[in-house]
Amino acid sequence: MPKTSISQILNSQQVGEIVSLEGWVRTFRSKRFIALNDGSCQSSIQCVVEYADFEEEFLKRITTGSCISLTGNIVASKGQGQSIEVEVKELNVLGDCSSDLYPIQPKRHSLEFLREKAHLRLRTNTFSAVMRIRHTTSFAVHEFFNEKGFFNLHTPIITSSDAEGAGELFKVTTLPLENVPKDDSGDVNFDSDFFGKSTNLTVSGQLEGELGALALGKVYTFGPTFRAENSNTTRHLSEFWMIEPEMAFHDLNDNMDLAQDLCKFIIDQVLKKSKEDLNFLDDRLAQEEKNKPKEQRNSMGLIEKLKFVSHNNFIRCSYSEAIEILMKSKPNKKGKFKFPISKWGVDLQSEHERFLVEKHFKSPVILFDYPANIKAFYMRLNDDGKTVRAMDVLFPGIGEIAGGSQREERYDILVEKMKAVGINPDHLDWYLDTRKFGSCIHSGFGLGFERMVQFVTGMSNIRDVIPFPRTPGNADF
Repeated sequence: MPKTSISQILNSQQVGEIVSLEGWVRTFRSKRFIALNDGSCQSSIQCVVEYADFEEEFLKRITTGSCISLTGNIVASKGQGQSIEVEVKELNVLGDCSSDLYPIQPKRHSLEFLREKAHLRLRTNTFSAVMRIRHTTSFAVHEFFNEKGFFNLHTPIITSSDAEGAGELFKVTTLPLENVPKDDSGDVNFDSDFFGKSTNLTVSGQLEGELGALALGKVYTFGPTFRAENSNTTRHLSEFWMIEPEMAFHDLNDNMDLAQDLCKFIIDQVLKKSKEDLNFLDDRLAQEEKNKPKEQRNSMGLIEKLKFVSHNNFIRCSYSEAIEILMKSKPNKKGKFKFPISKWGVDLQSEHERFLVEKHFKSPVILFDYPANIKAFYMRLNDDGKTVRAMDVLFPGIGEIAGGSQREERYDILVEKMKAVGINPDHLDWYLDTRKFGSCIHSGFGLGFERMVQFVTGMSNIRDVIPFPRTPGNADF
């Protein structure tokens, strides 16, 4: 008999149909009622066992966490909480589960505890909901760019360049760590290393993405990136996924349009395709908010927040305008900001970004034209000589979710900027070649995938929106 998912059964609800199911037991009450879940949806289905049909010793094997298969008839439910249930005719245990040792019991577990059980936490309601929404979000990204005529470009994970110039990199080497070869000056000699040069895990696919855009017109990368930044915060991971479109013949305004359209499309798809999981997470978030002091509670629920972004055009505001707003704001004047704003040129913090979105504009915001000295070398210099054509997309509750720029397409200016930040132009000669051989205006941005998943699920810690988080001191599972 063909296997049927619980999602299919609950959606079709064909009373009288004979079905074959496989899944994991959430609970087994009164030696009669099995709550079975197969991961296909948030809901479990009640499967009713007639005690007389099975031996008692066999039924003792049906415990929380055990994996079973069954065949039965769909009938109208006599109990509350479900409209249909399955009358079990055949029942098999595929995998026993020791109830004394199994850590995921049918009760509320803290997120901290579940992070220690990341190999099992996906079986919980919360994490299965997050992972299904993560899938919907990922699929929406590819759907959006495919419909817009972009080509998916697979950029390298191992690279000899540092796109951000940050220097916080994971080195890749096969050199013997107990006896690292050195040159005459005492530096590491990479000539005998696997690639014959110093290499690291990528922090971004942007530079290679630009090469693709300047040949194919519009490309996007969607892959893992790595930062060796020692940040133990709720917003940082050491391994995370980035969405990075690059477009030839697109200026900063085109770039901002695309970023807004992408964010809205992703959110609309989640609202449309993940209703059950969103409702569960919305209720979960509401319960969490009740336990917070009144002044710390979010003013919007999860679904309300998603619609807030989806239904509003993003306000566009220059960095200079934003600094004026922040300097004159009540939190700044009354010393409420942890990082007070006293002058033009400072880098904005999350508290400033959230104030602009949640308090001042009451709308998603795109800031643009940042000071050149706080942005990367590849961003196009404005005519004023002190700002660059950069942009950041700001969301409620999370601050920056995407950042990008119009790229510096002028060879001489790009070389000067590289030298100013200590980058040897010879090390990026392949990148500079695109400015010598048929250069044009082009733009792009990076959107942190986990930041987006964190936003659409309402999870407070970014470690809870990736299956197996990698953070300082943690590379388990």
